[in-house]
Amino acid sequence: MQDSRIRELLELTVDYLADEREYSRMRLFGADTFDGLSNDDLFAGFRALVNTRQPLPASKDFIQAQDELLQALIAEKGVSRVEDADQAPDDPRIRVWQGNIVTFAADGIVNAANSQMLGCWQPGHHCIDNAIHTFAGIQLRAECSQLMQAQGHEEPTGSAKITGAYNLPAKHVIHTVGPIADGHPTPQHREQLASCYSSCLDLAHEQGLSSIALCGISTGIFGFPREEAARIAVKTVRAWLAEHPASKLVVVFDVYGAEDEATYRHLLGME
Repeated sequence: MQDSRIRELLELTVDYLADEREYSRMRLFGADTFDGLSNDDLFAGFRALVNTRQPLPASKDFIQAQDELLQALIAEKGVSRVEDADQAPDDPRIRVWQGNIVTFAADGIVNAANSQMLGCWQPGHHCIDNAIHTFAGIQLRAECSQLMQAQGHEEPTGSAKITGAYNLPAKHVIHTVGPIADGHPTPQHREQLASCYSSCLDLAHEQGLSSIALCGISTGIFGFPREEAARIAVKTVRAWLAEHPASKLVVVFDVYGAEDEATYRHLLGME
């Protein structure tokens, strides 16, 4: 998509989101016009407004513009597929891939959610929950809100729920709430983390998904040590696959950084 069209869509969506909350351009950007602002500046404004927006209906025109914008931005990043991930030597159902999970076209991707299940409300926060909700679009928070209203209570740690993925290249998002370890996981935290992974796999299997991309649950602000979390993740996935020998579910460990990738490759014997 041409930059001029992306610019047009950014201006349209930012104006809509600001107008519905009676925010002025001056309040958002310190200027009455978009002149002098880059596309990155405008997207930061768009993201902040989306991150802090209540799960309310939006106009058809806004949804159309938002969807076109987000799909174009994801396409610019480059979409990867399950076939692009490296296989473990002892089980072709286990793979490792390094990259941004919002660009990964698995049947399901896992979101490390909070107990409200409504996405991250901190503008522009660099967590997977924020990224997934931002690039999926406002429809995701709306669906999560409906699920939580029907449930009537916060999501328990270690369970999982499935939603649509909307503008993401994945088909579904599986949301799970990890334990808050604050750097010092207890035996209960370890059991809860294992439950997150097994719950996601159970749900993917029940829903007939053929592939699932797992993130590093609880390894961000929830403070679960990354290497220990990786060991739990690999052990849990291996155990689940051993209990489901007929399952054709492909499980991809999505890692964001080189250090995490090295850890998973070591644990999976891929060195």
